[in-house]
Parts: sequence; structure tokens; C-alpha cells
Amino acid sequence: MITPWIAGWGLTSFGRHEATDLETLAATAARDALLDCGLAPQKIELAVFANALAARLSGSLTIGQDALAHVGLAGCAVINTENACTSGSTAFHIACTAIRAGEVDAALVVGAEKMFHPALGLIDSGKTLADTLLGRVTPAGFALRASRHMERFGTTAEQLAAVSVKNRRAAAANPLAMMREPLTLADVLASPMVVDPLTRLQCSPIADGAAAIVLVSDRLARQTGARARVRASVLTSGRYDLMADLSEWQTDSRTAERAYERAGIAVADLSVIECHDAFSIAEILHYEGLGLCAPGEGGRYAERLLAGDPACVPVNPSGGLLSRGHPVAATGIAQIIEVSRYLREKREAGDIGLAHCMGGDKEADTKSCTITVVEAASPAG
Repeated sequence: MITPWIAGWGLTSFGRHEATDLETLAATAARDALLDCGLAPQKIELAVFANALAARLSGSLTIGQDALAHVGLAGCAVINTENACTSGSTAFHIACTAIRAGEVDAALVVGAEKMFHPALGLIDSGKTLADTLLGRVTPAGFALRASRHMERFGTTAEQLAAVSVKNRRAAAANPLAMMREPLTLADVLASPMVVDPLTRLQCSPIADGAAAIVLVSDRLARQTGARARVRASVLTSGRYDLMADLSEWQTDSRTAERAYERAGIAVADLSVIECHDAFSIAEILHYEGLGLCAPGEGGRYAERLLAGDPACVPVNPSGGLLSRGHPVAATGIAQIIEVSRYLREKREAGDIGLAHCMGGDKEADTKSCTITVVEAASPAG
């Protein structure tokens, strides 16, 4: 089977880009990714462009063709995709599938979002869904999960806040992160309440930003100096069991099991994880779903990570969504870049990282979940 390789990447800062439009943000990341791997635009046979909100906010369609024309990409297949927070990682999955199938040797994946827009409002899973109409917008859904986890397992407000403090500490070393000022537990707990028990500093900030990755086949891996091999890329959707307990996401564990099997690894083999911490409770639930700790132990795992326990796998060393910012369609690609960058900086061949993203909410489950497993490796020959 053909193996997809990560040959290059481009990533803008996340935050307010009031003077920069969506196409320019996307083109900047795409151009940087092409320069990083040394491939001319004419070598790209497939481009997959992710955006979640532009059609809703500005009525823009087929943005990928418009944005990528700025970097000389024309004539190749261009796919535009939307899949909530996993829009970018879904685009990555599509490109991986095309390379594995032998359809293309080089693909460009781009995710871009402009969220500082007066028409944004509260993000939800669909204005016609019953749970949205009843008030279950995104912060409320996560608050329900936090309350249930606290009730069932004794998770504390301080443990929830520990996630925000840990990720802000990590973001201080990331020049592209949106929020880099240090936090204390007291700061997090004293910030304005959004939906009890989640305070504002436990909610990821909206952001503008773009991310891009060039994927290549084995044939082009050595030529481009590829630095990471894709061991697995898994995309699933929820099962929408109305009787499911809100203190867990079964889709997390189901997707993780499939990813570990396809990659031929166990959770103990991981050196780093970037996960979807849109809210502090989400990261705690993902610890459990990914198998880092037993169900109910996520709060204590957050405390251990904050204390620097060397027995724990580093989670969100980029600062995560809580501090790096969350430009929806760029997030999933940025996570894969951050994992690949972490592995490259460690310079340990064979080290393995995992990027996890989740998007949408429907009947006590998620609409979409992606897991990407990458390995630090150099192409042979």
C-alpha cells in the first residue's frame, strides 16, 4: 500500500486578522507549505480546501478555487469541504485516501476561517435541530457534559480549570498562538461564567487563521525531504444514542481503537497528542476516550499534566484550541502540523504522535471525529 507523507506545511498566526481577507489567509498558508516542501504548484494534482462558516457568514462558495488561484494552482482537482470543527482534518483524510489509492502523488490540504464577523453569533449544530431550538448551543452542550462528569466521578472545578492553565502555559512558547499570557487556577475560576460550570477562560476563543499541508506519495517523499509518515487517518461519525451518558463520548474510544489498529500501535507508544479542547471538559473527556486514563480519571490526569508528571503523554503542547485559538476549518490541519513539528524538534526517529479533532453535536454524540497518527521518519533510498 502507498504511504502518505507530510512533506511541508504552512501556518498563519491565529487571532484577529481584520485587514486580511479569507482568500489571502488561505493563500499565505498554501504558499508557505509549497515553499516548505519545494514543490511547484504545477506538481499538485489534488487540492482539498476546508471552510466551515464562509457560506453562512458571507455567502461565499467554492472558495478553494478562488484562494488557490493566488498561488498558481489551476487545472487540478479542487474539492471544497465542510465538516464542522473537523473540516480541516476531513480534508486531510480525503487527500490521504487519494494518495493511498494511487490516484495522485501530491496533494495540498488547506483550511481557513474568518470568524471575527458581525454575523457570527453563537455557534450551534443547526438552527432547525430541536436541541438547538431548545437552547443547546455549543457552550451549553459542553457544560452539560461537565456537570454530568462532576456528578458521576467527582471531578472538581479546579480540575477543569487545570486544563486551561496547562494549555496557556504551553502557548507561551508558541509565537503563533492567540492567547499567551500566563493564567492561574484562580484566574480561570474567577473569569465570567458562560454556562455553569464553564467560565470564559475554559472556552476556546474564536479566531481568524489558516493552515496548509502538502502530502506526497512514497515516490515523491525523498525528493521533497518528507519529515513525517502518516500511519493512520480515521474519520467517523456518531451513533446518536439518546440514552448515552453525557460523561463520555463513545465515538472517541471507537475512533481511537480503529486508529490504533490501523497504525499498529498502542496508546503507550505515543509521544505527543493534540486534541480538541474546545472547552476544558472536552480535553478531560478525550484523555479517557483516547485511553490515556480510565473513565472518570480525566480530572486527575489534568492535574498530573499541570504538575509536569513525566509518566503522562504531553497533550496540546501548542496551547490547544483554548490558547492557540480556534479558526474552525484551520484547526484540524494545525493540530497535525503541531504534532509533526513536535516530532521533528525531538529528532527521534520512530516517535509517534496523534492529532484528534471532533465536530458538531447531535443527540448526545458528535457528528464527526477524526484521528491522525503520524510517525517521525525519513524516506529510504
